[in-house]
Amino acid sequence: MIDFTQFDSLVTVADYFVNEKTCKQALTEARWGYDIVCPNCGKHHCARRSDGRFRCQACDHNFSCTTGTIFENTKLPLRKWFLAMYLISSHKKGISSLQLSRDIEVTQKTAWHMLHKIRSLYAQDSESQFDGTVECDEVYIGGKEKWKHKSMRTPHTQGRSTKTKTPVFGMMERTAIKNEDGEIEPMSYVRALVVEKCDKSTLQSIILRFVKKGSFVMTDNSQHTMVWVVLATITVSFATARRNMPMTTSSPTQSRVFGATSAG
Repeated sequence: MIDFTQFDSLVTVADYFVNEKTCKQALTEARWGYDIVCPNCGKHHCARRSDGRFRCQACDHNFSCTTGTIFENTKLPLRKWFLAMYLISSHKKGISSLQLSRDIEVTQKTAWHMLHKIRSLYAQDSESQFDGTVECDEVYIGGKEKWKHKSMRTPHTQGRSTKTKTPVFGMMERTAIKNEDGEIEPMSYVRALVVEKCDKSTLQSIILRFVKKGSFVMTDNSQHTMVWVVLATITVSFATARRNMPMTTSSPTQSRVFGATSAG
């Protein structure tokens, strides 16, 4: 990974990465240093070809500095990728695909795909916390028993059973950013974790870890959730997302949290 913290502005990034040759050299050094390693067999000291690609003398595999990365088979110049990476890493509250498309002169669809690929490179910081308004909910992922052959069905797996389903707990921070036109655009950040069970102690510890003190946390109206919500009010302020709302098959909190997860 190239360290973009050494640059203090977008201009310095653009001035440094002036062409594809410079970009590929920087990517090669960041990835391997001066000891080129074959991504196919792991052999060291691969030879550089005349066209700038590399060849492994052990397995005869030909590859480039972009092989096995998010840049592989891209039709965009690496310079635009690096500019996008700097913009994303330097904006604490994120950047919209519309804003990115204008900054690096690509279509919004292309910018959207770039955002998702680049964000996959950055591991979630376990020390960072959500603040402001945060929605929380859980979902149980797994196939329905009715679609299985009778001989393969597991009894008593309805609802929140974890016999054949995996519980996932999600949190979504509501925020907004201002684009270059001065307009406010909604932006959401989602963190989802696979948990062993959705009980009071498990979920409360996750919230206290990832949600900043004084935040406004919204949950659904499930009975087990309300138990640990009361206990957690010492540290975090809570509200109920479905207060005075009719019961439905899925809560609005759940549809937003995991809708954002599936969309991202």
